[in-house]
Amino acid sequence: MTTTTAHTARPIAPEVLRSLRATDDAGRRAVPFTDAEGGAPLRCCLRRSVPGESIALVSYAPLRRWAAETGARPGAYDEQGPVFVHAEDCAGPADPAALPFTNAPRVLRRYSREGHILGGRLVTDAFPDALTEAFTDPEVTLVQVRAVEYGCFLYEVRRG
Repeated sequence: MTTTTAHTARPIAPEVLRSLRATDDAGRRAVPFTDAEGGAPLRCCLRRSVPGESIALVSYAPLRRWAAETGARPGAYDEQGPVFVHAEDCAGPADPAALPFTNAPRVLRRYSREGHILGGRLVTDAFPDALTEAFTDPEVTLVQVRAVEYGCFLYEVRRG
């Protein structure tokens, strides 16, 4: 399920994906495999995989990558974790106005411009409203959307 909103879900950028497919943020080579079952949340195109697609599970440090772009210094808040991506280039999200993966409870983790965590919120419904609420705090620059069951990063939403 996806939701349309004024907030933009940001997939992992194509240039970062090329880097992760070579060597991920844990220093390992990506190992592509054929997804037999489908359903993996792909962070390159923000949709679920379908059976037969070639995908890879790589380690990704979203806050570290954002900090490199912005000059933030997240310190101890820097973390990395597993994400699924297509093994080869893909077209990216089909609908850039959609907020994907909103059909299950999610955690919205808020960060300051320095990359420090400002809090989090469990969201079970009214997903766009929860994002709007997060950005009413002028200190919030970035919101990460994460899965509840494993804490995995799904995508980020930036102010503006």
